[in-house]
Amino acid sequence: QVQLVESGGGLVQAGGSLRLSCAASGRTFASYAMGWFRQAPGKEREFVAGISWSGGSTYYADSVKGRFTISRDNAKNTVYLQMNSLKPEDTAVYYCAARSAYLSTVVAVRPWEYNYWGQGTQVTVSS
Repeated sequence: QVQLVESGGGLVQAGGSLRLSCAASGRTFASYAMGWFRQAPGKEREFVAGISWSGGSTYYADSVKGRFTISRDNAKNTVYLQMNSLKPEDTAVYYCAARSAYLSTVVAVRPWEYNYWGQGTQVTVSS
């Protein structure tokens, strides 16, 4: 069982930056692959970025590639999403998710592939 708590959301102007954090409970965090998803009002939840259990593999949605960076610190049971050059279309609730994927280098992109979810943090980008 993993519990996830996101933080770091807020209101930022276009072109600005935010860093989201997702703190996980449990001693087996290092065996989980992690992902960030987002959901804007009236839209489906979409994949943003993912990272393998070791941090050796990452994958990004085309819409954020080159602007967002996912990373993890297994010693701190935390995964991060550094968001730069933010655009108004990045406005959404951002969710952290975990899936048991020890030794796998595959980064899952579909929400149903993840077993655990945080409560979400709001990111609003003003123009």
